Amino acid sequence: MAQAQIVGWSHTAFGKSEAETTEALIAQALAPALEHAGIGAEDVDGIFVGVYNNGFSRQDFQGALVAMADERFAHTPATRYENACATGSAALHGAMDFIESGRGRIALVVGAEKMTATPIAEVGDILLGASYRAEEAEVDGGFAGLFGQIAASYFQRYGDKSEELAMIAAKNHANGMANPLAHMRKPFDVAFCNTVSDKNPRVAGPLRRTDCSLVSDGAAVLVLADADTAAGLNRAISFRARAHANDIMALSRRDVLEFKGARLAWGRALADAGVTLDDLSLVESHDCFTIAELLEYEAMGLAEPGQGGRVIREGITAKDGRLPVNPSGGLKSKGHPIGATGVSMHVMAAQQLTHDAGDMQIPGASMAGVFNMGGAAVTNYVSIMERVK
Repeated sequence: MAQAQIVGWSHTAFGKSEAETTEALIAQALAPALEHAGIGAEDVDGIFVGVYNNGFSRQDFQGALVAMADERFAHTPATRYENACATGSAALHGAMDFIESGRGRIALVVGAEKMTATPIAEVGDILLGASYRAEEAEVDGGFAGLFGQIAASYFQRYGDKSEELAMIAAKNHANGMANPLAHMRKPFDVAFCNTVSDKNPRVAGPLRRTDCSLVSDGAAVLVLADADTAAGLNRAISFRARAHANDIMALSRRDVLEFKGARLAWGRALADAGVTLDDLSLVESHDCFTIAELLEYEAMGLAEPGQGGRVIREGITAKDGRLPVNPSGGLKSKGHPIGATGVSMHVMAAQQLTHDAGDMQIPGASMAGVFNMGGAAVTNYVSIMERVK
């Protein structure tokens, strides 16, 4: 079977973009990705587009927007994927399946979202589309309200972890200062993040504004090739393993604090790769809310249930710690344009492995993990990546 490898990428700045549409964001990212990979548009056999949309734009059928952004792709097969906040990773897996089945040699994975043009009250309702509306549509605070409930449940079971959540926020904002593409490049110390104030109000449950990721615009592109083709290009990042596991959507039908789907995906990926967490140089993880990163520490195996706070207190996931988590600043600082997020996380990991991460660089990075989830750990993707060229 042909193995799909990353051979190039591009990434726009995340934040409030002057680009008025998803199409315009995609247009910004296409040509730089081709140039970085050293290929032409005519070399691309398939395009896999991750856009959540769900009301951010009246224009749907977004797989076709790639050709609208660059007419050189007018006759290249293109398909749109959607899997909530893991939409980008879903598109990546589709592209990898395409290559590894032998249907094509080179594929583009395009992730994008235009969010900031939508009124903030509507954003919350759009994001609730990633929940089980039959039971959860009336949750106060929209999607943040769901994670506010998760945080409150965690505190009830294991004790108040407000300060630990503040430490995660402060870590990721500090890391984001080194990322020139991050939405918010501002340092916030633990005291600020742990204090409810006019500048850091409570959003939902125990979550404060600094516990919540940002509403952002942005696009990112990965270029994939089969191993034989990649051997003739400038670089190649392989997937030692990749895994995808789901869980029940309705929070009422599972113990959401278990993050069981995430735990299963991590377990499968590490087993398939034949490695442990100790072999990883870094992880880019899905910190849509700080409580999510805390639970992900437990799901990946850094701590037992209820002990995730110990991981951040002991500095294990700091940039200079045993397993740096989110050296890019994560969703918390970098931003979270839904369709682009999973693609962005893989770009950030690939940059670390080619030692092209600038001030974000983890010295000697040789193997990276990526965890991208949709909804409240409903759909969960893990990649274990290493450089082969």
